[in-house]
Amino acid sequence: MNKPKTHIFVCTSSRVNGQSKGFCHSKEAGNIVENFLEEIRERDLGAEVFVSNTGCFSLCEKGPIVVVYPDNVWYGGVRPEDVEKIMDEHIEGGKVIKSLEL
Repeated sequence: MNKPKTHIFVCTSSRVNGQSKGFCHSKEAGNIVENFLEEIRERDLGAEVFVSNTGCFSLCEKGPIVVVYPDNVWYGGVRPEDVEKIMDEHIEGGKVIKSLEL
């Protein structure tokens, strides 16, 4: 198994029973995951960057939440259109996006 250099976690309000419902889900978190997958594929970073959807981080009022590991950077209020910027500036550029950081 390849171990990624970076792992991106996106709250999609996933429940143990497989349902997605809740704040982050209602704010297009599924589209955020899809956009990350597309950007990773287009940039040929599949061996270095993984993305996973998660359950609740208990920060609903600040969601959708995106966590970049191992950097321990938490982004809040992420929109699908923010994904390209996160990929450009943080994942490939190494700079935290202060305007989104929690």
